[in-house]
Amino acid sequence: MRRSRLVGVVMGSIPMAACFPPVERTPPPADAPPEILALAGAAVLIGAGDIATCPSPYDEATAALVDSVARADSAAGVEDAIFTLGDNVYPSGAKRYFDACWRPSWGDTSRRIMRVIRPAVGNHDLDFNLGADYYDLFGDKAGEAGRGYYSYDLGAWHVVVLNSEMMVNPAFSVDSRRAQENWLREDLANNTEDCSIAMFHRPRFSSGAHAGDLRMTTLWSILYEGGVDVVLNGHEHHYERFDPQTPLGLPDSAKGITQFIVGTGGASLTGIRTPVQPNSARRIQGHHGVLKLTLGADEYQHAFLDTEGRVWDQGAGKCH
Repeated sequence: MRRSRLVGVVMGSIPMAACFPPVERTPPPADAPPEILALAGAAVLIGAGDIATCPSPYDEATAALVDSVARADSAAGVEDAIFTLGDNVYPSGAKRYFDACWRPSWGDTSRRIMRVIRPAVGNHDLDFNLGADYYDLFGDKAGEAGRGYYSYDLGAWHVVVLNSEMMVNPAFSVDSRRAQENWLREDLANNTEDCSIAMFHRPRFSSGAHAGDLRMTTLWSILYEGGVDVVLNGHEHHYERFDPQTPLGLPDSAKGITQFIVGTGGASLTGIRTPVQPNSARRIQGHHGVLKLTLGADEYQHAFLDTEGRVWDQGAGKCH
């Protein structure tokens, strides 16, 4: 009931910029497979960004999809984690919106999601009281309150979660920004795993509405020098995968980072700009869904799963 009472408030609070490109629904591939092949002994990382909004049914749909995959993996003894890529709830990270929109979907405690969730913070999460309710909800799973960056190991991989808002939001000091950068350098230097992945809200590269954010270049440079293999982002409400590249956008098959945008967790979708960005290998618009990464000892498989049960953009990569 509470979710429906907030419909007018929330829907009226999500601005749709007139300059955003229209959404042109990507036709599904003719050979979209119904299932994903697993890597023996691999861990699974699954999730999306830009998630809960009232009264959209799509956040419940992606929650059901993530929960289904997570339950199957758990029953099979597969180590797993569920990620978010920021903007966990709309229009702001106030408790009333988490209660009305997040809790009935991804926050439903009858699902496995909240037990293994590893969230990242986005700009909407910080719109109310600089994220106080976000940190109250997720607790130590979101890193230290006020910082929002942390790391953990999953199977044979090291996972880094960063707070991209520190690079753009004037509420954060220069010292706090430098503290995150120094922490990131030290964390990567101390990493003992061969493969690593980083995730944060704002993408450095994008063919979507916001066209990428140059202010993420510093984080990318640290990740690139630290040998990170994959970066996951949200903020843009479409799916996109980039071929391995440098922080300046140059192709680099030896040391380059593969970037995914997965802003398809439930919020209203946006379109793709033309021409698309260099190195953009795959783009999907008009479909809600999640990214599943199967993390092997020195390799990974990726697949975008939509809420209609189809598997898109299935592929694989090797660690540096």
